[in-house]
Amino acid sequence: MDVHPEIAAVLARRAALNLPPYSAGTPQAARDAFAASQAALPKDRGAPVHAIVNEAIAAADGGAVTVRRYRPSAAETTARIVYLHGGGWVFGTLDAFDPVCRELAVAADAEVVSVDYRLAPEHAFPGPLDDAFAALSQVAAWDPDLPLAVMGDSAGGNLAAACALKARDGGPRIDLQVLLYPITDHDFERPSYAKYGGGGFLLSRTDMEWYWRHYAAPERRADPLASPLRAPDLSGLPPALLVVAGCDPLRDEGLAYAEALKAAGVVTTTELHGDMTHGFFTMVGLLGPADEAARRIGREIGRRLHAAR
Repeated sequence: MDVHPEIAAVLARRAALNLPPYSAGTPQAARDAFAASQAALPKDRGAPVHAIVNEAIAAADGGAVTVRRYRPSAAETTARIVYLHGGGWVFGTLDAFDPVCRELAVAADAEVVSVDYRLAPEHAFPGPLDDAFAALSQVAAWDPDLPLAVMGDSAGGNLAAACALKARDGGPRIDLQVLLYPITDHDFERPSYAKYGGGGFLLSRTDMEWYWRHYAAPERRADPLASPLRAPDLSGLPPALLVVAGCDPLRDEGLAYAEALKAAGVVTTTELHGDMTHGFFTMVGLLGPADEAARRIGREIGRRLHAAR
């Protein structure tokens, strides 16, 4: 399938800039390049919200992690979404994912808590996951009776899926997991990698190999908390909503994870956006299909959470 015209325009603009891939340099160079690309984007994207507050929470190793809380209105909070951003575990900031968190908070009528987990390679596996799970556990403890979702995109989707596994085996109750084109395995040989991994669709095989190299040593990548698709037992997990991009090297592992969840008896909804590339969902305010998807899926998250307890 051809990419959506709006995505095609994004790809053409990016190709014209002839930018080196993130994997061409060091992790810090990738962070700097990501920051520069974010600075060039229009400001004031995403829905207006009632309040945004940053807080520090304790990490498992005694350190601290910042979370950013988005309250959609002055009304009492009735549900929460813990959001884990993408960036290959190597980069990504609270500011960069601010627009999508705003949009989700308003659409779902739920407080969104975005987690600034510490990044690889300085904090390699399971460091980012430990931060994510510590944040999830503490947010759940604020109001144990409130419905709670864990959500993430790409590497954040990987962390969200791993958090759901950890919580099942001894953690807070999660009512919904929302995984946006998640990394679920470390296998680079699937057909979607061959078709879309050459570098023309925002994410390449070379990038993914680089991300994994910084995140987890080869001998640790088969751990189910690093590659959730490798988990021997997926039963007992919370209901799942998976959003998969059709023109994405990660397409096949996302679809495979959805099927594995269904086979394990987990209530699973899969949305395949056939003409979208990796990363589309968080392009709020930049891409019409992203705005539509964030609002619609946000409403669905809200509907499910408010019916959960």
